[in-house]
Amino acid sequence: MAFEIDIGFASQAGKKDVNEDFVAAMLPDAGSEAMGAIAAIADGVSQGGMGREAAQTTVTSLVRDYYGTPETWDTTVALDRVIGAQNTWLAGINRRRAPVIGLTTLTALVLRGQSYALAHVGDSRAYLLRANEVLQLTTDHVVNHLDFQHQLLRAVGLDDRLVVDYSQGDVQVGDVFVLLTDGVHNLVPAKELAQLAALPDSRAMSEALIAQALQKGSQDNVSALVLRVLGLSDVTLEDENRQARQLPTLPRLKVGDVVDGLVVTAQVADNGINVVYQVRHPATQSLHALKTLHPQRAHDPQERAMLAHEAWLAKRMQSSRASDHLVALSQGPAVSPTPSGFYILYDWHGGETLQQMLDRHHRFSLPQIISVATQAARALGRLHRQNVIHRDVKPANLHQGEDGVLRLLDLGVALSGREPEATRLLHAGTPSYINPEQWGFSVKIGGGMTDTPPEPPTAQSDLFALGVTLYQLLTGGKLPYGEVVPYQSGRYYRDPIAPSRLNPEVPIWLDHIARKAVARDHRLRFETAEEFLLALDRGAARPLTVPSNTPLLQRNPTAAWKLALGLSLIFNLMLVVWLLFLPK
Repeated sequence: MAFEIDIGFASQAGKKDVNEDFVAAMLPDAGSEAMGAIAAIADGVSQGGMGREAAQTTVTSLVRDYYGTPETWDTTVALDRVIGAQNTWLAGINRRRAPVIGLTTLTALVLRGQSYALAHVGDSRAYLLRANEVLQLTTDHVVNHLDFQHQLLRAVGLDDRLVVDYSQGDVQVGDVFVLLTDGVHNLVPAKELAQLAALPDSRAMSEALIAQALQKGSQDNVSALVLRVLGLSDVTLEDENRQARQLPTLPRLKVGDVVDGLVVTAQVADNGINVVYQVRHPATQSLHALKTLHPQRAHDPQERAMLAHEAWLAKRMQSSRASDHLVALSQGPAVSPTPSGFYILYDWHGGETLQQMLDRHHRFSLPQIISVATQAARALGRLHRQNVIHRDVKPANLHQGEDGVLRLLDLGVALSGREPEATRLLHAGTPSYINPEQWGFSVKIGGGMTDTPPEPPTAQSDLFALGVTLYQLLTGGKLPYGEVVPYQSGRYYRDPIAPSRLNPEVPIWLDHIARKAVARDHRLRFETAEEFLLALDRGAARPLTVPSNTPLLQRNPTAAWKLALGLSLIFNLMLVVWLLFLPK
């Protein structure tokens, strides 16, 4: 959802003939809520002669062009690109028509997700009113001398290279942002802003500010822009990245340690990158899973960005039907409003992963296997409809809850289209569950051999991994192509043995589904999770046709050369024996 904001502004010429201030605010169109809301105030420099035009064009272009930048850009990057382009254009105009030039100050605010981004040049100001405290967010770019206090050191259009001050912070319900030109803030003390915040709405507050400035004898244009935050929007990836950069990494924890009121009861997992702890809330006695970075990864910005992406993706998925088969983020009393470190807190569910069940030699019944495959395919289908690829489907990431729900764990390497570059370039996943296309392989073209480069993961990659998991459950833990050791490429020189040959209890229709799911040729596999689900639902009523075996030359293009070499060696050996030992 979008921000709920009360916006009000007022601007007057005051004692001057022309009002060279300009104020504007814009809310996102439907479908662009993730871009947030933008507001800006500018004070044209009267000595330049074209101050009003400079202020108006700068503010107008900023609030309009901001929504034309890609949603994936950081807010400060988007602001910098738009402001930089406007400054280049205005500076070029000023060079051609000097001495009649147009300069302006600029203070712009973007409220996006649950944070704000501020861009500032000149001596207009921005204040944040929170809990009856007033915080000045900007610094005036003026000469630090009593006789030259109105002499600007920076202004839009002044130089070809413009240095803009940027700052970011969190937003809370009840926050009031106040943007003022110097005709107001030079006469209205900051301490009086908190008193005026008690007025019923933002428009009344902005009008009261300029009225008070005029009453105190302001000789300049007077403008005020007030934004009151009434409701927050959904957390954005930018929010998570900002928190990841600011919060420290938790130290190594042991049983009994307390983190933000949560007591550590056990260490669950440690893969050298992330550590997962089981924690308990002392008041509610509820259990949670706390995931954080390994202390040795504390200073790795890429690992922080990857964990931040996982937190954002988990929150995004909670508002979709995919949440039915994902572990939810903890809400309510278990979450500290001011975390002491960077971590993700999930709900805890009793039960076991499928890998834990395989390790203790649990015998899966056919109804249980079909239920697992059906729930997993449904979960993947819902993720794929959200353009999310899991990339690490395996028994260790499929958790069978005590409530009967199968949940997909670990979105740490998932692709969403917004993932960090390090995540996208990572050859992620467990080797034994990675489809052949991601490894690359040799194919025969014409009379020669050529290497096919590795392909990026797709939704079909998740379905292949699910097929490998199904094969394991049917065969008591055996892998269709054998175990692939980490840092070793997968080998796909033969077709998998039919599960029914390893377990006679497997019905033919389910045997065909498993073989189709792990076929060497991607064209023979399931294309979508819905197709996988349909095959499971139809079962024996409409069984699939068994995939044909892959020809030897396609499985192993060098087999013909090896066979020819072997026959040649045998023939030559026989010839040598005949020449040396047989009678002439």
